[in-house]
Amino acid sequence: MTRRLSEAAEKMMRGDIKASLPFDPFAIAQASTDFALGLAARPADLLEVQITAAQQWGDFWTKALSGQPTEAPRDRRFASPQWQDDPYFRSIRDSYLLASEQLRDLVSLGTNGTDSGNATVRFLLDQYLNAVAPTNFAHTNPEVLKRTKETNGANLVQGFAHLMEDMASGKGIVQRRTDPDAFEKGKTIAATPGQVVFQNDLFQLVQYAPTTDKVAVEPLLYVSPLVNRFYMIDLVPRQSLVKWLVEQGRTVFVVSWVNPTEKHKDKGVGDYVLEGVVEAIGQVRQRTGQSPDLFSFCLGGTLVAIALGYLAANKRAAEVNSATLIGSLVDFADMRDWSAFVHEGHLAALEDHLEAQGYIDSLELQRLFAAMRANDLIWSSVVNHYLLDKPAPPSDLLYWFEDGARIPAAFLKSYNRDLLLENKLKDPAGFEVGGTPIDLAAIPTPMLVIALKDDHVSAWQAVYSGARSLGADFILGGSGHNAGVINPPAANKHGFWTNKARPASADEWLETARRHEGSWWPTWTEWLSGKGSKKTVPARKIEDGMEPAPGSYAKMP
Repeated sequence: MTRRLSEAAEKMMRGDIKASLPFDPFAIAQASTDFALGLAARPADLLEVQITAAQQWGDFWTKALSGQPTEAPRDRRFASPQWQDDPYFRSIRDSYLLASEQLRDLVSLGTNGTDSGNATVRFLLDQYLNAVAPTNFAHTNPEVLKRTKETNGANLVQGFAHLMEDMASGKGIVQRRTDPDAFEKGKTIAATPGQVVFQNDLFQLVQYAPTTDKVAVEPLLYVSPLVNRFYMIDLVPRQSLVKWLVEQGRTVFVVSWVNPTEKHKDKGVGDYVLEGVVEAIGQVRQRTGQSPDLFSFCLGGTLVAIALGYLAANKRAAEVNSATLIGSLVDFADMRDWSAFVHEGHLAALEDHLEAQGYIDSLELQRLFAAMRANDLIWSSVVNHYLLDKPAPPSDLLYWFEDGARIPAAFLKSYNRDLLLENKLKDPAGFEVGGTPIDLAAIPTPMLVIALKDDHVSAWQAVYSGARSLGADFILGGSGHNAGVINPPAANKHGFWTNKARPASADEWLETARRHEGSWWPTWTEWLSGKGSKKTVPARKIEDGMEPAPGSYAKMP
Protein backbone atom coordinates (compact mmCIF):
# COMPACT_ATOMS: atom_id res chain seq x y z
CA MET A 1 0.00 0.00 0.00
CA THR A 2 2.82 2.40 0.95
CA ARG A 3 4.55 1.72 -2.36
CA ARG A 4 1.37 2.53 -4.32
CA LEU A 5 0.90 5.79 -2.43
CA SER A 6 4.51 6.73 -3.18
CA GLU A 7 4.05 5.94 -6.88
CA ALA A 8 0.96 8.14 -7.03
CA ALA A 9 2.84 10.98 -5.37
CA GLU A 10 5.75 10.58 -7.80
CA LYS A 11 3.37 10.76 -10.78
CA MET A 12 1.89 13.98 -9.47
CA MET A 13 5.38 15.45 -8.97
CA ARG A 14 6.40 14.46 -12.52
CA GLY A 15 3.17 15.91 -13.95
CA ASP A 16 1.97 12.54 -15.31
CA ILE A 17 -1.45 13.18 -13.82
CA LYS A 18 -3.16 15.70 -16.09
CA ALA A 19 -4.34 18.90 -14.53
CA SER A 20 -7.34 19.33 -16.83
CA LEU A 21 -10.80 19.02 -15.31
CA PRO A 22 -13.95 17.80 -17.08
CA PHE A 23 -15.88 20.77 -15.64
CA ASP A 24 -15.43 24.51 -15.15
CA PRO A 25 -14.96 25.50 -11.48
CA PHE A 26 -15.56 29.13 -12.38
CA ALA A 27 -19.05 28.28 -13.64
CA ILE A 28 -19.79 26.70 -10.28
CA ALA A 29 -18.50 29.76 -8.45
CA GLN A 30 -20.52 32.05 -10.72
CA ALA A 31 -23.72 30.08 -10.09
CA SER A 32 -23.18 30.28 -6.34
CA THR A 33 -22.47 34.02 -6.50
CA ASP A 34 -25.52 34.72 -8.66
CA PHE A 35 -27.69 32.75 -6.25
CA ALA A 36 -26.41 34.69 -3.24
CA LEU A 37 -26.92 38.04 -4.97
CA GLY A 38 -30.40 37.03 -6.10
CA LEU A 39 -31.31 36.07 -2.56
CA ALA A 40 -29.91 39.30 -1.11
CA ALA A 41 -32.10 41.26 -3.50
CA ARG A 42 -35.21 39.78 -1.85
CA PRO A 43 -34.86 40.75 1.83
CA ALA A 44 -38.60 40.50 2.57
CA ASP A 45 -38.79 36.95 1.30
CA LEU A 46 -35.62 36.06 3.17
CA LEU A 47 -37.03 37.48 6.42
CA GLU A 48 -40.20 35.41 5.95
CA VAL A 49 -38.11 32.27 5.51
CA GLN A 50 -36.21 33.05 8.71
CA ILE A 51 -39.40 33.64 10.70
CA THR A 52 -40.87 30.37 9.43
CA ALA A 53 -37.65 28.53 10.26
CA ALA A 54 -37.68 29.91 13.82
CA GLN A 55 -41.25 28.70 14.30
CA GLN A 56 -40.36 25.26 12.95
CA TRP A 57 -37.40 24.93 15.30
CA GLY A 58 -39.57 26.00 18.22
CA ASP A 59 -42.07 23.25 17.38
CA PHE A 60 -39.23 20.78 16.92
CA TRP A 61 -37.72 21.39 20.38
CA THR A 62 -41.13 21.35 22.07
CA LYS A 63 -41.79 17.88 20.67
CA ALA A 64 -38.24 16.62 21.21
CA LEU A 65 -38.06 17.67 24.87
CA SER A 66 -41.51 16.29 25.61
CA GLY A 67 -40.58 12.94 24.08
CA GLN A 68 -43.39 13.03 21.53
CA PRO A 69 -42.77 10.40 18.82
CA THR A 70 -42.62 11.56 15.22
CA GLU A 71 -43.53 9.71 12.07
CA ALA A 72 -40.70 7.66 10.59
CA PRO A 73 -39.55 9.07 7.23
CA ARG A 74 -39.44 7.01 4.06
CA ASP A 75 -35.66 7.22 3.91
CA ARG A 76 -33.57 4.04 3.74
CA ARG A 77 -30.71 5.73 5.54
CA PHE A 78 -32.80 5.71 8.71
CA ALA A 79 -34.20 2.19 8.45
CA SER A 80 -32.66 0.97 11.74
CA PRO A 81 -35.34 0.80 14.49
CA GLN A 82 -33.14 2.86 16.82
CA TRP A 83 -33.64 5.93 14.65
CA GLN A 84 -37.31 5.78 15.60
CA ASP A 85 -37.32 4.15 19.05
CA ASP A 86 -34.42 5.97 20.73
CA PRO A 87 -35.27 9.63 21.55
CA TYR A 88 -31.62 10.69 21.17
CA PHE A 89 -31.17 9.28 17.68
CA ARG A 90 -34.69 10.28 16.68
CA SER A 91 -33.93 13.92 17.53
CA ILE A 92 -30.66 13.77 15.57
CA ARG A 93 -32.53 12.35 12.58
CA ASP A 94 -35.41 14.82 12.74
CA SER A 95 -33.17 17.86 13.22
CA TYR A 96 -31.11 16.86 10.17
CA LEU A 97 -34.22 16.32 8.05
CA LEU A 98 -35.75 19.63 9.16
CA ALA A 99 -32.55 21.56 8.43
CA SER A 100 -32.32 19.86 5.03
CA GLU A 101 -35.89 20.79 4.19
CA GLN A 102 -35.30 24.41 5.21
CA LEU A 103 -32.14 24.72 3.13
CA ARG A 104 -33.87 23.25 0.09
CA ASP A 105 -36.74 25.71 0.54
CA LEU A 106 -34.19 28.51 0.72
CA VAL A 107 -32.53 27.37 -2.50
CA SER A 108 -35.89 27.15 -4.25
CA LEU A 109 -36.51 30.76 -3.22
CA GLY A 110 -33.35 32.11 -4.83
CA THR A 111 -32.82 32.30 -8.56
CA ASN A 112 -30.00 33.40 -10.80
CA GLY A 113 -31.97 33.45 -14.02
CA THR A 114 -30.67 30.30 -15.74
CA ASP A 115 -31.78 26.67 -15.51
CA SER A 116 -28.16 25.53 -15.43
CA GLY A 117 -27.26 27.93 -12.63
CA ASN A 118 -30.27 27.00 -10.51
CA ALA A 119 -29.60 23.31 -11.05
CA THR A 120 -25.96 23.81 -10.07
CA VAL A 121 -26.93 25.37 -6.74
CA ARG A 122 -29.41 22.55 -6.05
CA PHE A 123 -26.77 19.97 -6.95
CA LEU A 124 -24.17 21.53 -4.65
CA LEU A 125 -26.65 21.69 -1.78
CA ASP A 126 -27.68 18.06 -2.28
CA GLN A 127 -24.04 16.96 -2.26
CA TYR A 128 -23.47 18.85 0.99
CA LEU A 129 -26.61 17.52 2.69
CA ASN A 130 -25.86 13.96 1.61
CA ALA A 131 -22.32 14.24 2.94
CA VAL A 132 -23.22 15.62 6.38
CA ALA A 133 -26.04 13.16 7.09
CA PRO A 134 -25.69 11.71 10.63
CA THR A 135 -25.67 8.21 9.18
CA ASN A 136 -22.22 8.90 7.71
CA PHE A 137 -20.47 9.42 11.05
CA ALA A 138 -19.54 6.78 13.60
CA HIS A 139 -20.67 8.71 16.67
CA THR A 140 -24.15 9.53 15.30
CA ASN A 141 -25.01 6.23 13.63
CA PRO A 142 -26.53 3.68 16.05
CA GLU A 143 -25.62 0.73 13.82
CA VAL A 144 -21.97 1.78 13.73
CA LEU A 145 -21.87 2.32 17.50
CA LYS A 146 -23.34 -1.13 18.06
CA ARG A 147 -20.88 -2.71 15.63
CA THR A 148 -17.94 -0.87 17.23
CA LYS A 149 -18.92 -2.15 20.67
CA GLU A 150 -19.27 -5.72 19.36
CA THR A 151 -15.83 -5.71 17.68
CA ASN A 152 -14.02 -3.51 20.22
CA GLY A 153 -13.35 -1.04 17.42
CA ALA A 154 -11.92 -3.53 14.94
CA ASN A 155 -14.49 -2.46 12.35
CA LEU A 156 -13.15 1.11 12.35
CA VAL A 157 -9.54 -0.04 12.14
CA GLN A 158 -10.28 -2.34 9.24
CA GLY A 159 -12.49 0.28 7.62
CA PHE A 160 -9.62 2.78 7.72
CA ALA A 161 -7.41 0.17 6.06
CA HIS A 162 -10.04 -0.17 3.32
CA LEU A 163 -10.00 3.60 2.86
CA MET A 164 -6.22 3.70 2.50
CA GLU A 165 -6.28 0.80 0.06
CA ASP A 166 -8.93 2.46 -2.12
CA MET A 167 -7.07 5.77 -2.12
CA ALA A 168 -3.83 4.03 -3.09
CA SER A 169 -5.56 2.37 -6.04
CA GLY A 170 -5.65 5.72 -7.82
CA LYS A 171 -9.36 5.35 -8.58
CA GLY A 172 -10.66 7.22 -5.56
CA ILE A 173 -12.74 6.02 -2.65
CA VAL A 174 -15.82 3.81 -2.50
CA GLN A 175 -14.92 1.26 -5.11
CA ARG A 176 -16.65 -1.70 -3.44
CA ARG A 177 -20.36 -1.32 -3.91
CA THR A 178 -20.55 -5.00 -4.81
CA ASP A 179 -18.32 -8.06 -4.79
CA PRO A 180 -16.25 -7.79 -8.00
CA ASP A 181 -15.60 -11.55 -8.01
CA ALA A 182 -19.20 -12.67 -7.54
CA PHE A 183 -20.01 -12.96 -11.25
CA GLU A 184 -18.34 -14.07 -14.44
CA LYS A 185 -19.56 -12.83 -17.80
CA GLY A 186 -20.77 -15.65 -19.99
CA LYS A 187 -21.18 -18.04 -17.06
CA THR A 188 -23.13 -16.52 -14.17
CA ILE A 189 -24.10 -13.18 -15.75
CA ALA A 190 -24.72 -12.32 -19.41
CA ALA A 191 -25.03 -16.07 -19.75
CA THR A 192 -28.04 -16.59 -22.04
CA PRO A 193 -26.79 -18.88 -24.85
CA GLY A 194 -26.09 -17.12 -28.12
CA GLN A 195 -23.47 -16.25 -30.70
CA VAL A 196 -21.82 -13.19 -32.17
CA VAL A 197 -22.94 -13.21 -35.80
CA PHE A 198 -21.46 -9.93 -37.07
CA GLN A 199 -19.00 -7.28 -36.03
CA ASN A 200 -17.46 -4.08 -37.28
CA ASP A 201 -15.33 -1.37 -35.70
CA LEU A 202 -18.18 -0.10 -33.51
CA PHE A 203 -20.26 -3.10 -32.44
CA GLN A 204 -20.81 -6.82 -32.33
CA LEU A 205 -24.24 -8.21 -33.18
CA VAL A 206 -25.26 -11.02 -30.81
CA GLN A 207 -28.05 -13.44 -31.72
CA TYR A 208 -29.55 -15.63 -28.98
CA ALA A 209 -30.30 -19.32 -29.39
CA PRO A 210 -34.02 -20.21 -29.52
CA THR A 211 -35.63 -22.33 -26.80
CA THR A 212 -38.99 -22.80 -28.53
CA ASP A 213 -39.88 -24.73 -31.68
CA LYS A 214 -41.64 -21.72 -33.21
CA VAL A 215 -40.76 -18.02 -32.98
CA ALA A 216 -42.52 -14.81 -33.92
CA VAL A 217 -41.90 -13.71 -37.49
CA GLU A 218 -40.60 -10.30 -36.41
CA PRO A 219 -37.17 -10.43 -34.73
CA LEU A 220 -36.23 -8.14 -31.83
CA LEU A 221 -33.13 -5.92 -31.92
CA TYR A 222 -31.88 -4.21 -28.75
CA VAL A 223 -29.81 -1.01 -28.89
CA SER A 224 -28.04 -0.25 -25.63
CA PRO A 225 -26.55 3.04 -24.38
CA LEU A 226 -22.82 3.61 -24.77
CA VAL A 227 -22.05 4.31 -21.13
CA ASN A 228 -22.47 0.69 -19.97
CA ARG A 229 -22.32 -2.76 -21.54
CA PHE A 230 -25.50 -4.14 -23.08
CA TYR A 231 -26.08 -6.93 -20.57
CA MET A 232 -28.25 -4.98 -18.17
CA ILE A 233 -30.98 -6.87 -20.02
CA ASP A 234 -29.14 -10.17 -19.45
CA LEU A 235 -28.22 -10.25 -15.76
CA VAL A 236 -28.51 -13.45 -13.71
CA PRO A 237 -31.01 -15.85 -15.35
CA ARG A 238 -33.93 -15.08 -13.02
CA GLN A 239 -33.64 -11.37 -13.92
CA SER A 240 -32.70 -11.67 -17.59
CA LEU A 241 -35.02 -9.89 -20.01
CA VAL A 242 -33.20 -11.60 -22.89
CA LYS A 243 -33.85 -15.07 -21.45
CA TRP A 244 -37.50 -14.22 -20.80
CA LEU A 245 -38.02 -12.92 -24.35
CA VAL A 246 -36.41 -16.00 -25.87
CA GLU A 247 -38.70 -18.17 -23.76
CA GLN A 248 -41.67 -16.17 -25.09
CA GLY A 249 -40.76 -17.28 -28.60
CA ARG A 250 -38.85 -14.22 -29.76
CA THR A 251 -35.69 -14.10 -31.87
CA VAL A 252 -33.48 -11.66 -29.98
CA PHE A 253 -30.48 -9.72 -31.29
CA VAL A 254 -28.47 -7.14 -29.34
CA VAL A 255 -25.97 -4.46 -30.28
CA SER A 256 -22.86 -4.81 -28.10
CA TRP A 257 -20.85 -1.61 -28.50
CA VAL A 258 -17.06 -1.63 -28.61
CA ASN A 259 -15.29 -0.07 -25.64
CA PRO A 260 -13.66 2.77 -27.59
CA THR A 261 -10.00 3.67 -27.47
CA GLU A 262 -8.07 6.63 -28.84
CA LYS A 263 -8.52 5.31 -32.39
CA HIS A 264 -12.29 5.90 -32.08
CA LYS A 265 -11.75 9.54 -31.13
CA ASP A 266 -13.46 10.91 -34.25
CA LYS A 267 -16.52 8.64 -34.15
CA GLY A 268 -19.51 10.92 -33.67
CA VAL A 269 -23.23 10.52 -33.18
CA GLY A 270 -23.77 10.13 -36.90
CA ASP A 271 -21.24 7.30 -37.08
CA TYR A 272 -22.98 5.41 -34.28
CA VAL A 273 -26.32 5.87 -36.04
CA LEU A 274 -25.17 4.78 -39.49
CA GLU A 275 -22.34 2.31 -38.77
CA GLY A 276 -24.13 1.12 -35.64
CA VAL A 277 -27.93 1.18 -35.50
CA VAL A 278 -28.70 1.29 -39.23
CA GLU A 279 -26.04 -1.33 -39.99
CA ALA A 280 -27.42 -3.62 -37.26
CA ILE A 281 -30.94 -3.26 -38.69
CA GLY A 282 -29.61 -4.29 -42.10
CA GLN A 283 -27.80 -7.31 -40.67
CA VAL A 284 -30.89 -8.52 -38.83
CA ARG A 285 -33.03 -8.12 -41.97
CA GLN A 286 -30.44 -10.02 -43.98
CA ARG A 287 -30.36 -12.89 -41.49
CA THR A 288 -34.11 -13.19 -40.92
CA GLY A 289 -35.69 -11.72 -44.03
CA GLN A 290 -37.85 -9.54 -41.77
CA SER A 291 -37.86 -5.97 -40.50
CA PRO A 292 -37.11 -6.02 -36.78
CA ASP A 293 -38.89 -4.59 -33.78
CA LEU A 294 -36.33 -2.31 -32.16
CA PHE A 295 -36.12 -1.79 -28.43
CA SER A 296 -33.67 0.44 -26.66
CA PHE A 297 -32.70 2.03 -23.37
CA CYS A 298 -31.60 5.53 -22.34
CA LEU A 299 -29.09 6.96 -24.84
CA GLY A 300 -29.68 3.90 -27.02
CA GLY A 301 -33.26 5.10 -27.48
CA THR A 302 -32.09 8.54 -28.57
CA LEU A 303 -29.89 6.86 -31.21
CA VAL A 304 -32.83 4.71 -32.33
CA ALA A 305 -35.06 7.78 -32.73
CA ILE A 306 -32.39 9.49 -34.84
CA ALA A 307 -31.95 6.32 -36.92
CA LEU A 308 -35.71 6.13 -37.53
CA GLY A 309 -35.67 9.77 -38.62
CA TYR A 310 -32.80 9.02 -41.00
CA LEU A 311 -34.58 6.00 -42.50
CA ALA A 312 -37.85 7.91 -42.86
CA ALA A 313 -36.12 10.81 -44.63
CA ASN A 314 -34.56 8.34 -47.08
CA LYS A 315 -37.85 6.49 -47.78
CA ARG A 316 -36.61 3.43 -45.85
CA ALA A 317 -38.97 3.47 -42.88
CA ALA A 318 -40.28 0.00 -43.78
CA GLU A 319 -36.93 -1.47 -42.68
CA VAL A 320 -38.17 -1.27 -39.08
CA ASN A 321 -41.47 -2.81 -37.94
CA SER A 322 -41.79 -0.98 -34.61
CA ALA A 323 -39.65 0.72 -31.99
CA THR A 324 -39.73 0.82 -28.18
CA LEU A 325 -37.80 3.52 -26.31
CA ILE A 326 -37.24 2.89 -22.58
CA GLY A 327 -36.14 5.75 -20.30
CA SER A 328 -35.01 7.74 -23.34
CA LEU A 329 -35.07 11.47 -24.05
CA VAL A 330 -35.62 12.99 -27.48
CA ASP A 331 -36.57 16.44 -26.16
CA PHE A 332 -33.91 17.80 -23.80
CA ALA A 333 -35.76 20.92 -22.69
CA ASP A 334 -36.40 19.43 -19.25
CA MET A 335 -33.31 17.76 -17.82
CA ARG A 336 -33.93 18.69 -14.17
CA ASP A 337 -30.74 18.59 -12.11
CA TRP A 338 -28.72 17.28 -15.06
CA SER A 339 -28.95 20.75 -16.57
CA ALA A 340 -26.28 21.73 -14.02
CA PHE A 341 -23.74 20.11 -16.33
CA VAL A 342 -25.09 21.62 -19.57
CA HIS A 343 -23.25 24.93 -19.43
CA GLU A 344 -20.93 26.53 -21.94
CA GLY A 345 -18.10 26.66 -19.42
CA HIS A 346 -18.47 22.99 -18.48
CA LEU A 347 -18.72 21.90 -22.12
CA ALA A 348 -15.59 23.82 -23.09
CA ALA A 349 -13.68 22.38 -20.12
CA LEU A 350 -14.83 18.87 -21.00
CA GLU A 351 -13.74 19.27 -24.61
CA ASP A 352 -10.27 20.33 -23.48
CA HIS A 353 -10.23 17.35 -21.14
CA LEU A 354 -11.22 14.99 -23.96
CA GLU A 355 -8.68 16.27 -26.43
CA ALA A 356 -5.66 14.49 -24.93
CA GLN A 357 -6.98 10.93 -24.64
CA GLY A 358 -9.77 10.93 -27.23
CA TYR A 359 -12.55 9.66 -24.96
CA ILE A 360 -14.22 10.11 -21.60
CA ASP A 361 -13.15 7.41 -19.18
CA SER A 362 -15.73 5.07 -17.70
CA LEU A 363 -14.62 5.89 -14.15
CA GLU A 364 -15.37 9.57 -14.70
CA LEU A 365 -18.82 8.71 -16.02
CA GLN A 366 -19.51 6.41 -13.08
CA ARG A 367 -18.55 9.15 -10.63
CA LEU A 368 -20.97 11.53 -12.30
CA PHE A 369 -23.87 9.08 -12.22
CA ALA A 370 -23.02 8.09 -8.66
CA ALA A 371 -23.07 11.74 -7.56
CA MET A 372 -26.62 12.06 -8.84
CA ARG A 373 -27.61 9.21 -6.52
CA ALA A 374 -25.05 9.83 -3.84
CA ASN A 375 -26.96 8.27 -0.94
CA ASP A 376 -27.39 4.94 -2.74
CA LEU A 377 -24.15 4.79 -4.69
CA ILE A 378 -21.63 6.65 -2.52
CA TRP A 379 -22.57 7.17 1.10
CA SER A 380 -24.17 3.79 1.71
CA SER A 381 -20.85 2.28 0.60
CA VAL A 382 -18.95 4.62 2.90
CA VAL A 383 -21.00 3.40 5.85
CA ASN A 384 -20.85 -0.28 4.95
CA HIS A 385 -17.24 -0.41 3.78
CA TYR A 386 -15.43 2.10 6.00
CA LEU A 387 -17.53 2.19 9.18
CA LEU A 388 -19.28 -1.17 9.50
CA ASP A 389 -16.58 -3.21 7.69
CA LYS A 390 -19.23 -5.26 5.94
CA PRO A 391 -18.25 -7.28 2.87
CA ALA A 392 -19.69 -5.93 -0.36
CA PRO A 393 -22.77 -8.02 -1.19
CA PRO A 394 -23.10 -9.66 -4.59
CA SER A 395 -25.40 -7.59 -6.81
CA ASP A 396 -25.76 -8.34 -10.51
CA LEU A 397 -27.14 -4.86 -11.22
CA LEU A 398 -24.30 -3.08 -9.40
CA TYR A 399 -21.77 -5.40 -11.07
CA TRP A 400 -23.16 -4.26 -14.43
CA PHE A 401 -23.19 -0.60 -13.32
CA GLU A 402 -19.51 -0.73 -12.39
CA ASP A 403 -18.63 -2.44 -15.67
CA GLY A 404 -18.66 0.90 -17.45
CA ALA A 405 -17.52 1.81 -20.94
CA ARG A 406 -15.84 4.82 -22.51
CA ILE A 407 -17.40 7.30 -24.95
CA PRO A 408 -15.45 8.78 -27.91
CA ALA A 409 -14.59 12.47 -27.85
CA ALA A 410 -16.43 13.35 -31.08
CA PHE A 411 -19.59 11.59 -29.94
CA LEU A 412 -19.67 13.33 -26.57
CA LYS A 413 -18.95 16.75 -28.08
CA SER A 414 -21.80 16.46 -30.58
CA TYR A 415 -24.19 14.90 -28.08
CA ASN A 416 -23.49 17.57 -25.45
CA ARG A 417 -23.69 20.58 -27.75
CA ASP A 418 -26.16 19.60 -30.47
CA LEU A 419 -28.59 17.57 -28.39
CA LEU A 420 -28.28 18.58 -24.73
CA LEU A 421 -27.35 22.26 -25.02
CA GLU A 422 -29.07 23.28 -28.26
CA ASN A 423 -31.80 20.59 -28.26
CA LYS A 424 -31.65 20.34 -32.05
CA LEU A 425 -33.83 17.23 -32.24
CA LYS A 426 -36.91 19.22 -31.27
CA ASP A 427 -36.89 21.11 -34.59
CA PRO A 428 -37.34 19.67 -38.10
CA ALA A 429 -33.96 19.62 -39.83
CA GLY A 430 -32.28 20.85 -36.65
CA PHE A 431 -29.90 17.88 -36.57
CA GLU A 432 -28.31 16.04 -39.49
CA VAL A 433 -26.86 12.58 -39.98
CA GLY A 434 -24.79 11.92 -43.10
CA GLY A 435 -26.20 15.08 -44.67
CA THR A 436 -29.78 13.98 -44.00
CA PRO A 437 -31.94 16.32 -41.88
CA ILE A 438 -33.67 14.50 -39.02
CA ASP A 439 -37.35 15.24 -38.43
CA LEU A 440 -38.65 13.08 -35.61
CA ALA A 441 -42.23 14.18 -36.25
CA ALA A 442 -42.07 12.59 -39.71
CA ILE A 443 -41.34 9.08 -38.43
CA PRO A 444 -44.20 6.74 -39.48
CA THR A 445 -42.92 3.73 -37.51
CA PRO A 446 -45.24 2.55 -34.69
CA MET A 447 -43.58 3.53 -31.43
CA LEU A 448 -43.96 2.81 -27.73
CA VAL A 449 -42.24 4.93 -25.10
CA ILE A 450 -41.74 3.52 -21.59
CA ALA A 451 -40.76 5.84 -18.74
CA LEU A 452 -39.79 4.94 -15.15
CA LYS A 453 -41.53 6.82 -12.36
CA ASP A 454 -38.51 7.29 -10.08
CA ASP A 455 -36.02 7.81 -12.92
CA HIS A 456 -33.16 10.11 -11.80
CA VAL A 457 -31.58 10.24 -15.26
CA SER A 458 -34.54 10.74 -17.60
CA ALA A 459 -37.39 12.32 -15.63
CA TRP A 460 -40.58 10.51 -16.57
CA GLN A 461 -42.40 13.78 -17.29
CA ALA A 462 -39.71 14.68 -19.84
CA VAL A 463 -39.93 11.23 -21.39
CA TYR A 464 -43.71 11.63 -21.61
CA SER A 465 -43.27 14.96 -23.41
CA GLY A 466 -41.04 13.23 -25.93
CA ALA A 467 -43.61 10.47 -26.43
CA ARG A 468 -46.26 13.05 -27.31
CA SER A 469 -43.97 14.72 -29.85
CA LEU A 470 -43.29 11.32 -31.43
CA GLY A 471 -46.96 10.36 -31.46
CA ALA A 472 -46.02 7.24 -29.53
CA ASP A 473 -47.96 5.03 -27.16
CA PHE A 474 -46.89 5.38 -23.53
CA ILE A 475 -46.40 3.22 -20.43
CA LEU A 476 -45.11 4.40 -17.06
CA GLY A 477 -43.20 1.76 -15.11
CA GLY A 478 -42.39 1.82 -11.42
CA SER A 479 -38.98 2.19 -9.76
CA GLY A 480 -35.86 3.89 -11.13
CA HIS A 481 -33.79 4.26 -14.26
CA ASN A 482 -32.10 0.85 -14.14
CA ALA A 483 -34.09 -1.20 -11.63
CA GLY A 484 -37.38 -0.28 -13.32
CA VAL A 485 -36.26 -1.98 -16.53
CA ILE A 486 -35.25 -5.21 -14.79
CA ASN A 487 -38.73 -6.23 -13.71
CA PRO A 488 -39.37 -9.96 -14.35
CA PRO A 489 -43.04 -10.97 -14.00
CA ALA A 490 -42.16 -13.67 -11.47
CA ALA A 491 -40.95 -11.01 -9.02
CA ASN A 492 -44.33 -9.23 -9.11
CA LYS A 493 -42.74 -5.87 -8.21
CA HIS A 494 -42.94 -2.17 -8.98
CA GLY A 495 -46.23 -2.04 -10.94
CA PHE A 496 -46.97 0.21 -13.92
CA TRP A 497 -49.51 2.70 -15.27
CA THR A 498 -51.38 2.92 -18.59
CA ASN A 499 -53.69 5.54 -20.06
CA LYS A 500 -55.01 5.89 -23.61
CA ALA A 501 -55.45 9.64 -23.17
CA ARG A 502 -52.57 11.98 -24.06
CA PRO A 503 -53.13 15.25 -22.19
CA ALA A 504 -50.53 17.98 -22.52
CA SER A 505 -49.43 17.59 -18.89
CA ALA A 506 -47.70 14.46 -17.64
CA ASP A 507 -49.25 14.96 -14.21
CA GLU A 508 -52.72 15.07 -15.81
CA TRP A 509 -51.91 11.81 -17.57
CA LEU A 510 -51.00 10.16 -14.25
CA GLU A 511 -54.13 11.44 -12.49
CA THR A 512 -56.39 9.48 -14.84
CA ALA A 513 -54.01 6.55 -15.49
CA ARG A 514 -54.78 3.01 -14.38
CA ARG A 515 -52.27 1.32 -12.14
CA HIS A 516 -51.44 -2.35 -12.70
CA GLU A 517 -49.59 -4.68 -10.37
CA GLY A 518 -46.43 -6.51 -11.40
CA SER A 519 -44.29 -6.14 -14.50
CA TRP A 520 -44.84 -4.19 -17.70
CA TRP A 521 -42.97 -6.84 -19.72
CA PRO A 522 -46.07 -8.89 -20.71
CA THR A 523 -47.99 -5.72 -21.63
CA TRP A 524 -45.09 -4.67 -23.82
CA THR A 525 -44.95 -8.00 -25.68
CA GLU A 526 -48.73 -7.77 -26.19
CA TRP A 527 -48.14 -4.38 -27.80
CA LEU A 528 -45.43 -5.92 -29.99
CA SER A 529 -47.80 -8.67 -31.07
CA GLY A 530 -50.42 -6.08 -31.93
CA LYS A 531 -47.98 -4.31 -34.25
CA GLY A 532 -46.78 -7.53 -35.87
CA SER A 533 -48.19 -10.17 -38.20
CA LYS A 534 -48.99 -12.56 -35.32
CA LYS A 535 -47.41 -15.29 -37.47
CA THR A 536 -44.69 -17.72 -36.43
CA VAL A 537 -41.86 -19.49 -38.23
CA PRO A 538 -39.59 -22.39 -37.26
CA ALA A 539 -37.02 -21.37 -34.65
CA ARG A 540 -34.03 -19.60 -36.18
CA LYS A 541 -31.01 -21.70 -35.26
CA ILE A 542 -27.53 -20.17 -35.39
CA GLU A 543 -25.14 -22.04 -37.64
CA ASP A 544 -22.51 -19.40 -38.43
CA GLY A 545 -21.59 -17.95 -35.06
CA MET A 546 -18.23 -16.23 -34.68
CA GLU A 547 -17.89 -16.60 -30.87
CA PRO A 548 -20.19 -17.31 -27.92
CA ALA A 549 -22.28 -14.61 -26.29
CA PRO A 550 -21.78 -12.13 -24.76
CA GLY A 551 -18.85 -11.68 -27.15
CA SER A 552 -15.40 -10.17 -26.83
CA TYR A 553 -16.59 -6.55 -27.08
CA ALA A 554 -18.59 -6.99 -23.86
CA LYS A 555 -15.45 -8.29 -22.14
CA MET A 556 -13.07 -5.58 -23.33
CA PRO A 557 -11.22 -3.77 -20.51
